[in-house]
Amino acid sequence: MNIPNQITMFRIFLIPVFMLFMLVPFNWGDISFLGATIPMGHLIGAIIFIVASITDFIDGYYARKHNLVTNMGKFLDPLADKLLVSAALIILVQLGSAPAWVVILIISREFAVTGLRLILANEGEVVAANQLGKIKMWTQIIAVSSLLLGNVFFEMFHIPFDMIMLYVCLLFTVWSGFDYFYLNRRVLLDSK
Repeated sequence: MNIPNQITMFRIFLIPVFMLFMLVPFNWGDISFLGATIPMGHLIGAIIFIVASITDFIDGYYARKHNLVTNMGKFLDPLADKLLVSAALIILVQLGSAPAWVVILIISREFAVTGLRLILANEGEVVAANQLGKIKMWTQIIAVSSLLLGNVFFEMFHIPFDMIMLYVCLLFTVWSGFDYFYLNRRVLLDSK
């Protein structure tokens, strides 16, 4: 397994660690920063989420720079992203920080695109994420990070940046999903 794929596997490994800090009530107290108050366990979970998200950039950059792009990486990288973001969004619903309907739409898109990827793989095609899909991923990371950090940096100004980014993320998630299906419509139209 090459280094980019190892980095992707590390991102997948971080998901249960992130969930542990977000869901287990460690009672380590709260931390207040720039108008936001965050339980210490959630702060650690948010940092783990951000570190895991940064590895998405690192593995892709390293794979392209050193010509280590593989079919396994094209499959694992978006899967790791979907698992990480889905876990975080579901936790945010449980914590009351994100509306369930938005999370359902985002996760539904992820399932639908994963299903289409499986159909394409059955046809012998492995499709890497396009630019719109990458923008979608970064808006998801920014939105989830902002929500996990309790809207830090914006709370003291009473700007709901975290919720604004969640809706921007929803827009790009739905748009990139439609785009993905449109670009690959021939596979669905040719199905018998």
